[in-house]
Amino acid sequence: MKEITSTVMNPTIKKLLSYATLEKKVNEEYKKYTYLPSRKLYSIEVNGETISCIGVEFLNSKKAVIKHIAVLPKERGKGIGSSMISFFCEKYDIHSIFAETDKEAVNFYSKFGFQITSLGEKYLGIERFLCEFKIK
Repeated sequence: MKEITSTVMNPTIKKLLSYATLEKKVNEEYKKYTYLPSRKLYSIEVNGETISCIGVEFLNSKKAVIKHIAVLPKERGKGIGSSMISFFCEKYDIHSIFAETDKEAVNFYSKFGFQITSLGEKYLGIERFLCEFKIK
């Protein structure tokens, strides 16, 4: 995994982030990774192609929130997302990690071992879920 620090967004990272947030917010979210010390963005490349990314915001030295996680559709189901979460938790010695997501991603987080709590209909017609994983 490679940390992304460039202020110029790679087109594949832009595409990946658009899977994880509204397209109109991608540029704004990417900027936060380049200038906020509490945010880190990493990617995985295979044969020179960026296939996934994970962006995390640190709440403190032991707690983090997954802000964005995305894998190219052709690479999904191979454990890449899980390996990115594991990498982060180990590299930064995280004790608990959270994510807020939609119904579509709940299975992914629950397979990893996250506790899932419904936040109800946070946006009109859209149920959101809090996913929490405690390591220690």
